[in-house]
Amino acid sequence: MTITKDMTIGEILRIDDRLIPILLETGMHCLGCPSAQGESLEEACYVHGTDADAIVAKMNAIVG
Repeated sequence: MTITKDMTIGEILRIDDRLIPILLETGMHCLGCPSAQGESLEEACYVHGTDADAIVAKMNAIVG
């Protein structure tokens, strides 16, 4: 499975829980909140001032 920036945080967490630390490192501490289920990774990165492409690359290196 390949992670993309249009996937929701909820979808990503269901793929592999080893990705949680990457999200936490970027300041996304509310992984269980309702917005995490409907917000895309790109939207969350925008809100947190993080480069979505860099996060996607880190995640795909893990789920490879």
